[in-house]
Amino acid sequence: MDRLGSDRELLTQTFLAESEETLTRMEQALVALEERPGEDELLHALFRDAHTMKGGAALVGFDGVRDVAHDLEDVLERLRDRSLGVTDALVTLLLRSVDVLRAAVSAAAAGADGPSEATLAFRRRLADAAQAAGSSSGPLGPEAAPRPSAEGGTHEPMPGHASGARTLRVDVAKLDRMLDLAGEIAISRGRLTELLERRGGDGAEAILEAHREADRLYQDLQELIMKARMVPIGPTFHRHARTVRDAASALGKRARLVVEGEDVEVDTAVIEHIRDPLTHMVRNALDHGIEPADVRHARGKPPVGTVVLRAFHEAGSMVIQVSDDGAGLDRARIAARAVTRGLVPEAERVTDEEASRLVFEPGFSTADVVTDLSGRGVGMDVVRRNVEALRGSVVIQSAPGAGAEITIRVPLTLAIIQGFEVGVGDASFILPLDAVVECLELPPEERASAAPCGILNLRGTPLPYLRLREHFVVGGARPVRENAVVVRHGAHTAAVVVDALHGECSTVLKPLGRMFGGVVGISGSSILGNGRVALILDVGGVLRETLRRSAQSTTRAA
Repeated sequence: MDRLGSDRELLTQTFLAESEETLTRMEQALVALEERPGEDELLHALFRDAHTMKGGAALVGFDGVRDVAHDLEDVLERLRDRSLGVTDALVTLLLRSVDVLRAAVSAAAAGADGPSEATLAFRRRLADAAQAAGSSSGPLGPEAAPRPSAEGGTHEPMPGHASGARTLRVDVAKLDRMLDLAGEIAISRGRLTELLERRGGDGAEAILEAHREADRLYQDLQELIMKARMVPIGPTFHRHARTVRDAASALGKRARLVVEGEDVEVDTAVIEHIRDPLTHMVRNALDHGIEPADVRHARGKPPVGTVVLRAFHEAGSMVIQVSDDGAGLDRARIAARAVTRGLVPEAERVTDEEASRLVFEPGFSTADVVTDLSGRGVGMDVVRRNVEALRGSVVIQSAPGAGAEITIRVPLTLAIIQGFEVGVGDASFILPLDAVVECLELPPEERASAAPCGILNLRGTPLPYLRLREHFVVGGARPVRENAVVVRHGAHTAAVVVDALHGECSTVLKPLGRMFGGVVGISGSSILGNGRVALILDVGGVLRETLRRSAQSTTRAA
């Protein structure tokens, strides 16, 4: 029984993983079907997916899922034989069936005994749809003619579901364990290198060379593990086709999704962290950006708005952009709301850059009425917090009447970073190398000050700085010489003052416990070659703290 139980558990887990992929694929195909109702291949693909769901559910004993999939199959068969026409209402019903199937799978996996009353009621709706007579205006009904795209041309075909490449489904927990082992190896070889270099002598040279060869092999292993964690971002982007469709329908607007760079690969952990920000940004573009069709027509725009999800690699980072061809940011409205909330003293002084910053403030919203889509002031705040948790940055560019573009930059991987190690007293800190601009000696006039922050003159430009010693309350006396590391995050630049510069390093990130969640300026930790713990600095958090203290000092001085 143990063997049978183990096999059944493995079969169930496989079905759960594959069913989510199948349902997501069906969702995307249904949105495409609404735009291209005459495309036979979409109908055939949908029917195959429903049939696969039915067979898989029967195999693992999820009878409720099997029954819903069977009823959905009946409706899709009527569409395939042209006795039913593709309409917006029918597509909405079919999309709802995906939601019901997803809920039924979750309920069955949790041990539910039978279908709920809501599921039974929905099955009756599917049965009614399957029995409906076809329209007399043609085999596909009055709304069957393929609709032109916003530009009047044809749409690109939906990406195919078949892959000739050999693939292997790997539990991410196993990859995480492999990565942890690789990190421990890195720590051990760092200690060994230090010992060998101290020992010296002729024999040590041969040992050191052998160690360096092993070191190259370890790095190859580490790189292979990282590649195994990389996945294309396309599936994550395409899931938002339904988000665009449903949100636009709820708002009485028309919009379509365009995906660019779907083959770009990124660490699976990054994918998990950007899902919520993407949803908020897409819904925000539809709610606040894309105008209703009549307004767009009056402004000389196509009636169908466009939301673009774009991804590409740039300078060792993953860049994700969400853009729309809507109205752009309303600076006057943002400024007025900021004054009401006490965020700025005068609306007239709010620049375009400040308006872009204000929309990320916690609880900020320009919506007059709270709806399911907006008005609660949690959308863009969530975007900034999630992105900065990835050691990334987010900026907005907008042109009145022409739309807005949100650009997110995040690391390609969250597991390993190229860092720049600095020292303060006996403590070590690591800055992400891509955030470091330059290093310089702190001027004598600034060293004379004991203030935790200040402003130094960098080639004629005022540059705020923050002493890490005071910020993190590191004990010991300050050295005669202090160093300033200039860092950049998004559009802002500042400096952190440290005791020593230890140079570049490749480091494996370790998460911190929840008790450190409120510490400003820390995003993780790492173990150095000498066995000591170093804290990874959150450059975004450090910059905000530096600018906040600098503004307070300026206000007090005035």
